[in-house]
Amino acid sequence: MTVPVEFFDGLRRSMQKAHPAIPVDAVRDAGYAAGQALFDHFSAWLADRSEHGPDDLVDDRFPILLREYFFEIGWGLVQLASLSDAVMVLDANNWGEAADDTNGCPVSTGLFAGFFGRLADAPISVLEVTPESASGGGQCRFLLGSVDVLNYVWEAMERGIPFERAATSA
Repeated sequence: MTVPVEFFDGLRRSMQKAHPAIPVDAVRDAGYAAGQALFDHFSAWLADRSEHGPDDLVDDRFPILLREYFFEIGWGLVQLASLSDAVMVLDANNWGEAADDTNGCPVSTGLFAGFFGRLADAPISVLEVTPESASGGGQCRFLLGSVDVLNYVWEAMERGIPFERAATSA
């Protein structure tokens, strides 16, 4: 069964409406748990296409298959690229959780942390940042890296340093 991406926006909205005091961290945690299951679904999707498993994919093939996977399951367009030696950037466009009036993509943040953490077999931190081209809804940008690296990026951003500069110096 494939879950439409709009489910995550609906989950976030209904949780925040029913329980306004629920911290965003709880919503992210729900996404994290779903991210690990999403990894299993991605693995099965690869096997159905006679592709190597996620752990054995060639590095330049992985972003292409990731984009195809999310598009095919109806979640939107994703593009994964290297921002620096230690930080990857994932752009999500036409993303259901990123509606015009949204306060970010906390479910997707957790989802990608669970998904990529499972892929890396190590904790991966995911930080949502505002895309430079943000001109309305439907877009989210995420930074992916180790916990220590993204803590450094976050602290630099709090001091007013743009995330791109912080990521390249991490």
